[in-house]
Amino acid sequence: MAALSSKNGSVPAALVHSRILSKLWQDRLIYLFLLPTVILFGLFTLYPMIASFLLSFQDWNGFSREATYVGLANYQEVIADPQFWLAFTNTIVFMVVTVPIRVTLALILALILNNPKLPFAGLFRTALFLPVVTTMAIIGVVMTFVFDPVGGPVNQVLLDTNLISAPINFLGRSSSALPTAMGIHVWKWFGVTLIYWLAALQTVPEELYEAARVDGANVFQTFRHITVPLLVPFGIIIVLITAIDTLRVFDLILTLTGGGPFLKTEVVEVYIYRWAFNSSIPRLGYASAAAVFFGLTTMFMAILQALGYGMVRRMRGTAS
Repeated sequence: MAALSSKNGSVPAALVHSRILSKLWQDRLIYLFLLPTVILFGLFTLYPMIASFLLSFQDWNGFSREATYVGLANYQEVIADPQFWLAFTNTIVFMVVTVPIRVTLALILALILNNPKLPFAGLFRTALFLPVVTTMAIIGVVMTFVFDPVGGPVNQVLLDTNLISAPINFLGRSSSALPTAMGIHVWKWFGVTLIYWLAALQTVPEELYEAARVDGANVFQTFRHITVPLLVPFGIIIVLITAIDTLRVFDLILTLTGGGPFLKTEVVEVYIYRWAFNSSIPRLGYASAAAVFFGLTTMFMAILQALGYGMVRRMRGTAS
C-alpha cells in the first residue's frame, strides 16, 4: 500500500512507519516495564500450555530420552476411563454445589455490610476477607487437624454439646469428605465474592433508594424493584467468575484428602497429578491429554464469561 488517506490527503507509507517507530520509541519505558511480565507469562504459562498440548499426543514416562507418538490414543483412553469421569463428575458437583451457596451467602452479607449505619462494618469486612489471604495448602493441612476425629475441635464441640454420640471422621468417610471440602472452600473464598457484591452495590444510585422511601416502599419492595434489576448484569459476571474459580481446587483437595477416600473427592486436577507424578510409572502424555480435555471445559466457561460481559454492556447501553 503506497499511501494512506488522511484529512489533508494522502500520507506516504514511509512517513506512517516513521511515526509509528517514533511513538514506540517515546513509549519505550512502558514496554520495558512490561517485558518481565511478558517473559514470565511466556515461560510459565504459554510454553507449558503448548508443551502439554504437544505431549498429549505422545507416550512418555518422563525418564526416557524419546517419546513415542501415539496420536489420539491418549484422548481415547481418557474418554474411556471411568476414573476420569468420576473425577470430572466430582469437579462439576463441587462447582454446582458451592457456587450458589457462595454467591447467595455473599450477597446476603453484602446487603447487610453495605448499610452505612452499620457499626464496625469495616471490621466485619476485614474479618470475612482474612481467609482469602491465607495459602490454600496451609488451610488444607490445618483443616485436617480441625476435623480430626481424635481430638479435633469440631468433633470435640459436637461431643460436648451432645449433638453426636461418637466422633465423626469427616474427611475419612466417603459420604462426608466431599461436602466437608466444599464447606472449607466456601469459607476460604467467601471474602472474594463478598467484595464483588459490595462493589456492585456501590453502583446503585442512592437517589433511587431515597425516591423509593419517599414513595412508601418497604425494604423488600426496594430490594425487589431497584436492587435486583440493577444487580442482575453484575450477578451474571460474579457467578461465572466464581464458577471458573471453583474449578481450581487442586491444592485444597491434595492437602485435605489426597483424592480419597476411594477417589470420592478426587477432582480432575488431582487425577492429572496422580498420573503425571504420583504413579509407579508416570504417564505424562496421558496426563497431558486429560489436562487438555479439562482445559477445554475451562475454556468453555471463559467463553460464557465473555458472553456475560457482552450482555452487561448491551444491558447498560440499553438502560442509558
